[in-house]
Amino acid sequence: QVQLVESGGGLVQAGGSLRLSCAASGRTFSSYAMGWFRQAPGKEREFVAAINWSGDSTDYADSVKGRFTISRDNAKNTVYLQMNILKPEDTAVYYCAARTRGIISTRIYEYTYWGQGTRVTVSS
Repeated sequence: QVQLVESGGGLVQAGGSLRLSCAASGRTFSSYAMGWFRQAPGKEREFVAAINWSGDSTDYADSVKGRFTISRDNAKNTVYLQMNILKPEDTAVYYCAARTRGIISTRIYEYTYWGQGTRVTVSS
């Protein structure tokens, strides 16, 4: 069993930055691919970014490419999402997720463990 706890959300003005963190419990973190997803009010949850078990492969949604960066520190059992040049349309609850396979995926159903989410609000 893996427990994920997100932090770092908040209110920021458009053009600003935030860094989300996701702390994972368990000794198997370093073998899992990790992803960030988000859900805006009235919309379905969508893929944002993913990173493989070793951190040398990443993938991003087109809407965040060039602005967001996913990274991980396996020694700290933590995955990060650095968000720059934030836009009002980035407003959502952001979720961290773990996939028991080490290869990245953009598909929600391929992730087994989920955090409770952290809210990000970007004002215009």
